[in-house]
Amino acid sequence: MTIQTETPVRTLVIRVLRHNPQDPDSEPGWARYELEEYEGMTLFIALNEIRERFEPSLQFDFVCRAGICGSCGMVVNGRPGLACRTLTSTLGPEITLAPLPAFRLIGDLSVDTGAWMRGMSERLETWIHETESADLHALEERMEPELAEQIYELDRCIECGCCVAACGTARMRPDFVGAVGLNKIARFRLDPRDRRSDSDFYQLIGDDDGVFGCMTLLGCHDVCPKDLPLQTQIAFLRRKMVTVS
Repeated sequence: MTIQTETPVRTLVIRVLRHNPQDPDSEPGWARYELEEYEGMTLFIALNEIRERFEPSLQFDFVCRAGICGSCGMVVNGRPGLACRTLTSTLGPEITLAPLPAFRLIGDLSVDTGAWMRGMSERLETWIHETESADLHALEERMEPELAEQIYELDRCIECGCCVAACGTARMRPDFVGAVGLNKIARFRLDPRDRRSDSDFYQLIGDDDGVFGCMTLLGCHDVCPKDLPLQTQIAFLRRKMVTVS
């Protein structure tokens, strides 16, 4: 006969790096909070409890709570991740939270990833380019399911910014497009609806701010919450560029 025992409740110590750049009197510093952990608690739940019980001014972002919007990205114990997908049970009793680096700080754990992502997308022209004579009312050509699956795999990027925050090159080169940008190039290169040539694509990333700036540390691949094949795509783009005149 198996006797079931109740799981002990831990006391979590959560340290949050706080700073409001809009307040001239604000200085970066660590704030300490204690919470009782319960089954199924995520960092998202813990942060909401902190804001409701202790610190109403605590700033952090969330929308979907399901790992889809990418807005709750932050550095958890030194590693970028999503608060809504991180169970406190997978961490130790002491947890440190900080904002993602490489992005403009809004306040506390909230950063402006949107401006960075938009600038990168405009620079790489991450939209389908039709020919000038294309009939916008015509039906699209049939796409093989295998190709559609490949495109969908790369389209799962939620632009959370974790890969950029984990990238050593992005910390040294502000114009580096990051794994998220290279992933987008790989995605549109596969799409038969896009009429650009390989040379057109590689002109956008064929420098030190593109695929050759990657130091192959693969922090992006390690922290991607959607497990995208970033390492494979970066290696593929490099090999293909050798054949482009």
